[in-house]
Amino acid sequence: HVQLVESGGGSVQAGGSLRLSCAGSRFTDSDYCMAWFRQAPGKAREGVASLASDGSTRYDYNVKGRFTISKDNAKKILYLQMNSLEPEDAAMYYCAAEPLPRGSDVATMCPGFWDYQYSGQGTQVTVS
Repeated sequence: HVQLVESGGGSVQAGGSLRLSCAGSRFTDSDYCMAWFRQAPGKAREGVASLASDGSTRYDYNVKGRFTISKDNAKKILYLQMNSLEPEDAAMYYCAAEPLPRGSDVATMCPGFWDYQYSGQGTQVTVS
């Protein structure tokens, strides 16, 4: 059983930074896709960034150049560094993970992957 727990959300002024963390992904014997999603009130969920087990990443055009997704493989923590935050970035942020059979073509599969098996409860980001 995989339990993902996000942390690091908070309230910042426009132009500020936050680093979100997601603990709980222990995919030591498989390939995987991991991602950050967000959902603001009244809006659809949107993908923010994804990271594949081969290290490849992909970003939504709205955050590219401002956000960085990364993973500490020793600590098994996924991060989202968010810089130059804008009011439009305010949302509940969720991390998600999908283990895949070893040898999967993660570079092709992960970008745009949507139907993640595991996700956390979210962490709130407010930008004023």
